[in-house]
Amino acid sequence: MTNHWIDFKNSDVILIMGSNLAENHPIGMKWVLEAKDNGAKLIVVDPRFTRTAAVADMYLPIRPGSDIAVYGGLINYILENNLYFEDYVKNYTNATFLVNPELKMPGELDGLFSGYDKATKKYDKTTWGFQKDETGKVIKDSTMQDPNCVFQLMKKHFSRYTIDMVSNISGCPKDKLLNF
Repeated sequence: MTNHWIDFKNSDVILIMGSNLAENHPIGMKWVLEAKDNGAKLIVVDPRFTRTAAVADMYLPIRPGSDIAVYGGLINYILENNLYFEDYVKNYTNATFLVNPELKMPGELDGLFSGYDKATKKYDKTTWGFQKDETGKVIKDSTMQDPNCVFQLMKKHFSRYTIDMVSNISGCPKDKLLNF
């Protein structure tokens, strides 16, 4: 979190994952409740039904340690349904940058990125860099359609986080995840 707790009061939706804000940060929770009074929706994702979950508009129970799968599913859903601010992504992130075509993703190499050395258990990150022109400037694809641009590689990486996979890993029922 990079903003102040008070800024929560300006939210439309608040996602709390793996934290019991009501118990651990009651002053912060004050601003979440003010946001709810102003019409914000509170979603809590946690293995435990906590005091925070008790006041949530939506509570999603998950298995301990499965939050990364839920995040992966959320990212996949956002990317597949174009629910991101495209202008921001294109102009203020590295999504348009072209990555070295020699990079191999986990789906291509038994769950590992290219460059892994089994003997040392370390990565050689040579293939992980960006493509550069003759002046050393990163090459970009402003359409984000090139299969080697960061955006397309991210879509490819998160595409495996289907609703079925996330439900199986997290233990959260599919209908709850679909309403998330």
